[in-house]
Amino acid sequence: MALTALPLAIPVIGAAQTRDPARLRVALLPDENASTLIQNAQPLKTYLEKTLKKDIEIVVTTDYSSMIEAMRFGRIEVAYFGPFSYVLAKSRAPEIEPFAVGVERGSPSYQSILLATAGGPVKSLADVRDRPFGFGDQASTSSHLAPRAHLLRKAGLEGDKDYKVVHLGTHDAVARAVQAGQVPAGALSEPIFRSLIERKVIDPSRVIKLDVTADIPNYPITMQGNLAPQLKQAIRDAFLGMRDKDVLKAFRVESFAATTDKAYDILRETAQVLKMDLAKVK
Repeated sequence: MALTALPLAIPVIGAAQTRDPARLRVALLPDENASTLIQNAQPLKTYLEKTLKKDIEIVVTTDYSSMIEAMRFGRIEVAYFGPFSYVLAKSRAPEIEPFAVGVERGSPSYQSILLATAGGPVKSLADVRDRPFGFGDQASTSSHLAPRAHLLRKAGLEGDKDYKVVHLGTHDAVARAVQAGQVPAGALSEPIFRSLIERKVIDPSRVIKLDVTADIPNYPITMQGNLAPQLKQAIRDAFLGMRDKDVLKAFRVESFAATTDKAYDILRETAQVLKMDLAKVK
């Protein structure tokens, strides 16, 4: 099937799935423009079809919430979640299984970067007080959870009390808004920020770096727990054995390593620090 963008209004179907389906729906996290993600995923589709001997449909949902719900109700078989969106998905669908984590620059972790408009009013974390601050999706790790906790821990700034929280949806939307001065500061994934500079989407002279967060466990690949054991192993092997740079481009990583749910406990702890109720995060 052709690559598709999955709309927010997905028809409800039963959670039960064929354990060894002829077609696998593989979802990519909608953390950038959907057309860019879909374009970069064509080599991935070809690789998985050849390796798994199955039809592959690449899915990009309209937002993080719809991706979580699609996994919860069995509308996708394999999903590339952000760390926090995975934690949210796991809390609502305990049967899903993380099995691989992206490795970049030799590490299965990354950071969030906090930016400000060059020449703007924000020149330090303290200057964020009483001003708008741009985040991505509510369920984003590096464009919401991690930098929001960083502002609290390092500068004593509490969102919606000490500064105005502005959700802009995607990481690239945050970077563009900060560059244009539409918000004086914001945060996004540091690897995505580097990619935006490399692709000349963002001019690094028009923004300044305020800080970076502590290391965050990288994005996990997950699958439905009710797939046949031999299919699960084949999917694991396909991702852990992935070496082609064109295929890996869809994930912005250099390879994948094995992982487990325990690696993401630090994000559950961070949510507690922020007094976030996982059941209420959309």
